Amino acid sequence: MPSTDTAKTSPDTAKAESRRELNKAATRRAIADAALVLLRSRGAGGFTVEDIAAEAGVSRRTFFNYFTGVDAALASLADRFLDNVLEQFRLRPADEPVLESARVALLELADPMTAAPIAELFSLTNSSQALGRCELEAWEHCTEQIIAAARERLGEGANELALRAMAGSIIACGKAAMGVWFEERGADLSPDSLAVFRQHLVTAVGLLATGFNAPATA
Repeated sequence: MPSTDTAKTSPDTAKAESRRELNKAATRRAIADAALVLLRSRGAGGFTVEDIAAEAGVSRRTFFNYFTGVDAALASLADRFLDNVLEQFRLRPADEPVLESARVALLELADPMTAAPIAELFSLTNSSQALGRCELEAWEHCTEQIIAAARERLGEGANELALRAMAGSIIACGKAAMGVWFEERGADLSPDSLAVFRQHLVTAVGLLATGFNAPATA
């Protein structure tokens, strides 16, 4: 008699699903990396979706399974940095103020190189107006992710206006930190320079958390 317990997932099935997710993540990353390689070598507007697919070793159809276009592929480089920050954010105490959790999450990124993808994207954007759409898409996605993480912490009853205002303020702090860093360091992506970038982010969010009433430090 066949089993009627169809709701359970076998260990083999779970492993297969896990492998599929890992493969998807690897493919997505390979496509984004290929886009960055072409951006460095050819400049903004110097390559197409087909070029990215060829560089990544995937089909055009596979590219569009993951991204809507060139700008979206480049914008996804910001996801890596944000994923690391949100991972640290979720480890913070549930009763800690959200902005303080955000500040500490940035501070906990011990390896400054985690900021390299978003820092390089910003640097390249500043050197080419053609990349403005890409930067805008990256910031919009970051805003959505911050709202989702804050809602997860505060619950579905959280005030929507407060969530969006807070996320927008954090993004504004991020833009300010990047702007100051770029003026100071230019396109320097060394560990020392990226450590300064991270500290500017920590300080900016700290200022927001204190209402700009006192200087915030690490």
